[in-house]
Amino acid sequence: MKAITRVIFIIGIAAGALPAYFPVFSRTGVPTIIKNPVSAEDTAKINSLIKKGFLSVKESSKGSMKSEKTELFIDSATLLCEKNKIDFPPLLHLLKAEFYFIRSDFNTSEQEAAKCIEKAQNIKDYMSQAKGLIFLGKYYHRTGSFSESMDAFTKCISLSEEKKLKGIIPSCYYGQAKVMKTVGDLKGESKYYELQAEAALNENSLRLAMDAWCSNGSLFLEKMRDSRKADSLLKKCLNMSLERKDSIFTAFSSAQLGWNFYLDRMFDSSIYYYNKSLSYSLPSKQYSSSANSLGNLGTINRDLGNYNSAISYYGKAIEQAIKVNDWYNLQWIYMDMSNMYLSQGDTSNAYINYVLYKKYSDDWIKSETAKGITEARIKYEVDTHNKELALLSLRLKNNRILNIGFGGLILLTVTIGLLLFRGSKLKDRHRISEMNHKISELTQANLRQQMNPHFIFNTLNSIQYYMYQNDKLATNTYLTKFSSLMRKILDNSTKTSIPLRDELDALTLYLDLERLRFKDKFNYEIYVDEEIDPLLYKVPTMLIQPYVENSICHGLMPKDENGVVKIGMKLNEDHIVCTIEDNGIGRQAAQERRKMKDPNHNSLGTRIVSSRLDLVNSLYGTSLNTVYTDLKNEQGEPEGTRVEIHIPVIS
Repeated sequence: MKAITRVIFIIGIAAGALPAYFPVFSRTGVPTIIKNPVSAEDTAKINSLIKKGFLSVKESSKGSMKSEKTELFIDSATLLCEKNKIDFPPLLHLLKAEFYFIRSDFNTSEQEAAKCIEKAQNIKDYMSQAKGLIFLGKYYHRTGSFSESMDAFTKCISLSEEKKLKGIIPSCYYGQAKVMKTVGDLKGESKYYELQAEAALNENSLRLAMDAWCSNGSLFLEKMRDSRKADSLLKKCLNMSLERKDSIFTAFSSAQLGWNFYLDRMFDSSIYYYNKSLSYSLPSKQYSSSANSLGNLGTINRDLGNYNSAISYYGKAIEQAIKVNDWYNLQWIYMDMSNMYLSQGDTSNAYINYVLYKKYSDDWIKSETAKGITEARIKYEVDTHNKELALLSLRLKNNRILNIGFGGLILLTVTIGLLLFRGSKLKDRHRISEMNHKISELTQANLRQQMNPHFIFNTLNSIQYYMYQNDKLATNTYLTKFSSLMRKILDNSTKTSIPLRDELDALTLYLDLERLRFKDKFNYEIYVDEEIDPLLYKVPTMLIQPYVENSICHGLMPKDENGVVKIGMKLNEDHIVCTIEDNGIGRQAAQERRKMKDPNHNSLGTRIVSSRLDLVNSLYGTSLNTVYTDLKNEQGEPEGTRVEIHIPVIS
């Protein structure tokens, strides 16, 4: 037992009246009215031919195979236009689009529809433009371009609202509902049926409103099962159809209401509506509808145990279905009869009816499969046409390139040669760059190894000093800090770069050791800008310490009073500016003291760091350097030194 298969009641858009004066398009595309207007007789002929062409298209779409007749109408209208030297009206292009679609010439069909829309827009024939957009919406739907289909319908709705066109908007919403049905979006399908009904009522297009209610009610009947919603929508359709004396909608909506009540096991109401449906479908010879209602009445009587009545109804249903080869109703009726006989233990009749069920089920499946194959063929052929068009376009493009001639070929060959040569050079540069990168890393590691003994040598001198002084507590404290510092140096010795926090921890240990060594003769301050994340940012290892050592040993120690060294970190775009500032004797005085003490002395630590900074610049493509500033008081006397080290941020 089944509901009636959905019947499409939407009315096709008939060709509108043609204008009395046809525009002629100049080469600039601007329409101009010809001086001698087309006679009313010729206008009427063209108008009539196009209307007849659309009617024959509708017959062809129903399986009458009258596309040859449509072609005759098109040819006659075309000859009449050419005879009077006028441009084809937009609706003639639309008729051609319909014709070529039936003939499976999808590429030409789409082109003709586009011409209809363009010409209608130019001459402000908005109704023809809207009809062209509706065709494109249906065309894209059939060919599987669902997004383009929805866009075409949406554009048509906007045009109709702007130009206040009647009878267009409900059809667009109907088309969008069908797209949603194809993609399986049931909620979207229902939404567009609601919009269709609302738009149809606004335009007093009651048949379109009934179609929307019937379609939406059928949707809530089973797929989105909501008996109350289905009942409400189907009764709206029934009441309107009774008022308008529309036997088709009355029969259909009554049968659907009968199925709705059957699903809720309300047999009395179901019987009432099926009988009501029959009172309209039988006189108007709606064989499929009457077959469905009679078959369902048979099944209701079967469920109630009235087997003789059930057999009578089933027999009448089969008579109606056979008249129109309704395989769908025949297959489920025979299946229900087979189940009835089987429940009675009559296996012989059960088997006979099951065989008939299989026969008509196979026929129905074949017809549905044929429809699916047709849809698939259309999509395949459209896709093939598009690919052929793309291939043709590519071939034309290639031909234009070949037509440039021998000179162009030589130019192309030279260009390719230069590109290959340039590519080879770039590869060579890349290899050299990689080699330089590895060399720089090895050199960097070598300099770090030079750095470590230099620092250890200076530190051991301090330990030796405390041991000679026989200061056990200071020696123990010094050794503890020294061991922690050595551990950090060992941990970092194999790394090219370390987090800034680890570098600052090692620097703090070093400063604490130097303060112990020099009996708290100086203090230090370390400031890190809030924008710098010490864990995230990395810097080359042991880069800051030699400059701090110079500030202490050569700037602060020669002073009689205590001094201070300040270390600041500030983020500046792609690098960190490390500032080391002391209030010592200044660089000039320090150099004079070194010359007096050791004329040949050369600071190994700062020289190594300078070399490392050069390598970092080479390694990471930076141009960072070290800036020295001699600090002086208002009298111009030295009062310290500031060193700015531009440290690259390494990720």
